[in-house]
Amino acid sequence: METRAKSTESQTAQHGGQQIVPTASRGLALRSAALVVRGLRDMARDSNWLIKKVFPGSTPHLAISATGAVSLISPPDHSGSQRVVLYDIERTGPTLALAVPQEAAGPGAGAAAEDFSAAFAWSPSARHLVAAWGAWQPALHILDLHEKMLLGTFGDFKNFPVCLAWSGAGNFFAAASAGGKGASLRLWQVGAAPLPFAQAPTKEMGVPDGFERQTYEAEFGEEGAFGGYGRIAFSPDEKILAGVIEIRGDWADDSIVLADVPALRTQNVYQAQGHITDLTWTPDSRQIIYCAAGQAYTLDVESLAFEALPFGAELCVCHPHLPLCICYSSWLKNSAKGRLFLVDLARQTVFDEYAAEGIVDLRWSVDGSKAYAMTRDGMAYIYEPPLI
Repeated sequence: METRAKSTESQTAQHGGQQIVPTASRGLALRSAALVVRGLRDMARDSNWLIKKVFPGSTPHLAISATGAVSLISPPDHSGSQRVVLYDIERTGPTLALAVPQEAAGPGAGAAAEDFSAAFAWSPSARHLVAAWGAWQPALHILDLHEKMLLGTFGDFKNFPVCLAWSGAGNFFAAASAGGKGASLRLWQVGAAPLPFAQAPTKEMGVPDGFERQTYEAEFGEEGAFGGYGRIAFSPDEKILAGVIEIRGDWADDSIVLADVPALRTQNVYQAQGHITDLTWTPDSRQIIYCAAGQAYTLDVESLAFEALPFGAELCVCHPHLPLCICYSSWLKNSAKGRLFLVDLARQTVFDEYAAEGIVDLRWSVDGSKAYAMTRDGMAYIYEPPLI
């Protein structure tokens, strides 16, 4: 042992005091720690679903990022004021409150903040958040969450956006609004220039080409007329933007417009049955899963052939790589509650069901290893299968 020690000292002296020595891998240690935490968590449950309280109060407006962050309007504090706040589903307590200059000078100043509409869209990396809130100026606000600052505003609007969406690779951004003839579907192409986006959209669509109202105006008034746009989603290959065309009337049938990107020209318009509450693309960009009047369907984007799936749902989101879809139905036969469940799209079978109610958003993690669901009352449902 003594001879070896001397030999090491001699070699160190010959090479200027520098030598290669084995060190522990920090990355491996971090991954190992995560696996240990995951193992301890799995030992404490007998289900693939983990349920936890994330935020207090209740809000109808929230959005989940692919990293498990949640943006929402906070409940009123002791002074009655509210803010856009961020939570991390995996942690406890708020992580950030977002302040926007002149937020009190918005068009709804003086009104109850909980009565304001809000819309959010996370970038694919969850670094940036685009938000609109009735307590702010009528424009889209983009925030850098790494730098914890507002980058600026763009896309001033008259009709509040009902849905905001980034494309999967982050090259495009879209905003959809209702409001009848004043409704619009706007698209921004993300360039090399620094954020925020340009004030005016790259392309904009009003009433889709070829749209026909479903009733005679003289007989039914606004019943069956174009009401605007609802949910929107980019195809994974970023070539098509699908948007819900909302039709006015309780018994009207909504449609789905398929517009090419970035030209935003109408390729096809498909009429569904009932009001459409959500839509999502399969990973191969060939099919859309959509929910209408509580029923789930598949739509082939080339042939426009559709098929009713053997289950009902109001919300749905497809896995980023696999033929899987997580869905939520607010009503389950013979039960007062709804359910969260996974669907094998290849076999059209349902598995991993879990009772839930009040779900307002669903999201897969960026790598598809888990899925998140959030209720309006702050409960998070985390789907963590043993292997996916």
